[in-house]
Amino acid sequence: MSFVFTDDNFEKEAMKAGGPVLVDFWAPWCGPCQMMAPIVDELATELEGKIKVGKLNVDENQATAGKYGIMSIPTMLLFKDGAVAEQIVGGMPKDALMSKLEKFL
Repeated sequence: MSFVFTDDNFEKEAMKAGGPVLVDFWAPWCGPCQMMAPIVDELATELEGKIKVGKLNVDENQATAGKYGIMSIPTMLLFKDGAVAEQIVGGMPKDALMSKLEKFL
């Protein structure tokens, strides 16, 4: 199961995490986000201990979404050492997403 990021825990859980962190910016009304949800959950399980994988609901956490200029969803940001190392916009198959993450493993 993927981690749930919020405005309140984002600094500690994403920015100050010990390794790479993938954050899926999503909303419940977003069709492509719903299609990506099971993929994100699978990656959270498969990459446990290598990359922290979680989701941030943009409707409930507008401060964090605004800080990173999230204009369309789904958008995934991969943070490394507290900085954005990769931005992935839109839905995609699991293997395509995994290929973008492999360099951070």
